[in-house]
Amino acid sequence: MKKARAILIAGPTASGKSALALELAERLNGVIVNADSMQVYEELSIVTARPDETDMVRVPHRLYGCVPARTAYSTGDWLRAVTREIKTVTGEGRLPILVGGTGLYFKALTEGLAQIPDIDPEVRAACRDFAEKAGVEGVRAALTGVDPEAANGLQDLQRLTRALEVVRGTGRPLVEWQKQAQAEAVLPQADTARLVLAPPRPWLHERIGERAGLILRPGGLAEVEELLKQDLPASLPAMRAIGVKEARDLLTGEASFAEAAERLTVATRQYAKRQETWFRNQMGNWPRIDVAKNSSEALALEFLGDFERRYL
Repeated sequence: MKKARAILIAGPTASGKSALALELAERLNGVIVNADSMQVYEELSIVTARPDETDMVRVPHRLYGCVPARTAYSTGDWLRAVTREIKTVTGEGRLPILVGGTGLYFKALTEGLAQIPDIDPEVRAACRDFAEKAGVEGVRAALTGVDPEAANGLQDLQRLTRALEVVRGTGRPLVEWQKQAQAEAVLPQADTARLVLAPPRPWLHERIGERAGLILRPGGLAEVEELLKQDLPASLPAMRAIGVKEARDLLTGEASFAEAAERLTVATRQYAKRQETWFRNQMGNWPRIDVAKNSSEALALEFLGDFERRYL
């Protein structure tokens, strides 16, 4: 019987991933490791629904709030950091439990990541400055003649900007690098126990609405206010975290509470839908669990029964 080296828990925002991870970590001598691209930023705790101090006391957590918002943290950065954390946690005789909603992180972890050379800092800075001024469509237009596949296939400003950095910094489009042999996977799927939380949409939408209300309360607003004081470029990933714009509009009077809450709810629902699409298309062989049927404790016990039969 092969022993699992880690448990991987993916799912859309507000689906209850953290609660399930806590239950499993307590029962399996586990350490929870972040696999969410927004929860790495130290300034964004409430906005990104990062585990709170009570959760941190229950079991150890790693790679949460570990990067300043001024950093453009990439998938490669996370992969290097998580590789170190998995080695450390395993060396302590504990089980890594990776939790998050960033599908690309899980894909890189279990399938490997294309080895793209480091981009000259001046090229990166120039591309990010251009992106901040030109926006999504401006970057898309700049890519059309040099990397049409990225221009047509990517929708997110961060990824479009990354494609522009790569083609300008290496002279080759991103897709060519991605087709090359990838680095060996840190955690091949066969070495892991995996699951995707797949709640019914009405249940998820209700929880998303509740979370929107929390972000726009005094704690979340104060968090965004402090972030805005740094006067960071709008192109940075942290500045595009869902909730930052909506909270800013409420703070400046550009939106009422009801308007900001509605915009935030809609944006979060759209993001959850994109996450679910990624999980279906890119992680279709991962077991799926309907988390609306039982409590996190009951789900943990159900998962543990199968985990023990397979891996212990």
